Amino acid sequence: MRIVLLFSKTSKMKHVIFKFPLFIVIVTLIGSLLFSANVAAQSKHKSTGAVNIVIEGTSNIHDWDIKSDKGTCTSVFDVNNVGSLKSISALSFSVPAKSLKSKHSGMDKNTYKALNTASYSSIDFTAASVDIKPSGNVGYILTTKGKLTIAGTSREVSLLANGTVNPDKSITYSGTYHLKMTEYKVAPPTAMLGTIKTGDDVVVKFNMVLKVL
Repeated sequence: MRIVLLFSKTSKMKHVIFKFPLFIVIVTLIGSLLFSANVAAQSKHKSTGAVNIVIEGTSNIHDWDIKSDKGTCTSVFDVNNVGSLKSISALSFSVPAKSLKSKHSGMDKNTYKALNTASYSSIDFTAASVDIKPSGNVGYILTTKGKLTIAGTSREVSLLANGTVNPDKSITYSGTYHLKMTEYKVAPPTAMLGTIKTGDDVVVKFNMVLKVL
């Protein structure tokens, strides 16, 4: 590197011109680009994990619930160098409808009939956007807007969840969502020749731990 100082004869100001060999400029530029790309690659993680889901409802006899731990979820998220969650660019999950089980096989049969599992084998959600707000020291509140599909009917929904980045860089999501079965063209199941009738309103509770691939 050469430094040349030029002094103007007609001005008291000093002009300093730095002249660098061209190859140094090129090497520096390439190095910066490679470093930036490497940092981006290190911060972005594709993850997968199991989804646990519980659907709770009511009937004219007693409350009920049905569960599954067979769901799967995929996500792409960015974590900075201090382990803080920066963004989630993709999030989706799917739960096999026939993996939902209660303590009563008769109820399960009626649930599968109501969900028309012969034609629609899964309950699916795909996020269109995820808004992240810090909560406490290590927690986050996630507002996820996307499409929820049940029994072949899709609706735009907003799911609110709590998120935590764990020490192993996995992420835990958990939340609760209220819906009406009839919004998805699902007739509330009945039993005992219609003497037991379930309510239209249900609560969906979900929990998932996504591990970096």
